[in-house]
Amino acid sequence: MEEGVRQRRPRRLGALTLATMSRAEQPRTATLIYRELYDDIVNLRRPPNTPLPERDLSAHFGVSRTPLREALLRLADEGLVVIYPQVGTFVARIPVRVLYESIRIRRALEVVMVQEAAMKMDRQTTASLDENMTLINAARADGNNLEFHRLDNDFHRIIRDFSGLRTFISTVDTVRAQIDRYRLTTLPQPGRLARVIEEHVTIRDGLVARDAAAAAQALEMHLGQMLTEIEMAGNNNPEYFLDDREGETP
Repeated sequence: MEEGVRQRRPRRLGALTLATMSRAEQPRTATLIYRELYDDIVNLRRPPNTPLPERDLSAHFGVSRTPLREALLRLADEGLVVIYPQVGTFVARIPVRVLYESIRIRRALEVVMVQEAAMKMDRQTTASLDENMTLINAARADGNNLEFHRLDNDFHRIIRDFSGLRTFISTVDTVRAQIDRYRLTTLPQPGRLARVIEEHVTIRDGLVARDAAAAAQALEMHLGQMLTEIEMAGNNNPEYFLDDREGETP
């Protein structure tokens, strides 16, 4: 060994300080907090305008404010919370312009995915869709809107996954949050659940027949109707929406 050059000793786990271990845990903790808050916000358990006091959330999760703030900043980047310095943090309203664009993106990509799925439809996927439709009918009969919403998402996920178009799938996942919040506000509308099920039947029948054009047309109508219904949803829950089309500030 050259003179003046010290040999570097291997770092042992036992030599890690509690502070170092705590810093290493923070990203994982922030992710867990993010996931729970994301799920609460998207499923309207924490509806738009709900305050998110850091002190209360720190006590709820049993963590310091550092990982909590990381989770809140990530949610803010995704447009799900708004942070007002010296005032507080709140669940964001649903931005109408972003919602329109997100629906258009999802519709365009899922049309391609349902066409891809139709061309290679198999018995296993047909059985998965049929099982989903049995369960979603049961959720409707029980009046369980959250379960209906989850199963509605599962119906589309089965098709997306079967298409195998992974980049399309990940892109749809990035724009789903505002759409899911909006869709939950529409479920109490009279006749809404029955219509969703009828539209799913039409999509399913096109897939089983391996008729890519019919399946695509049915799915395009199914998702496209949301664009014409946004104003109605806003009238039902006006406090949930932010009309950012005219440059309104949050």
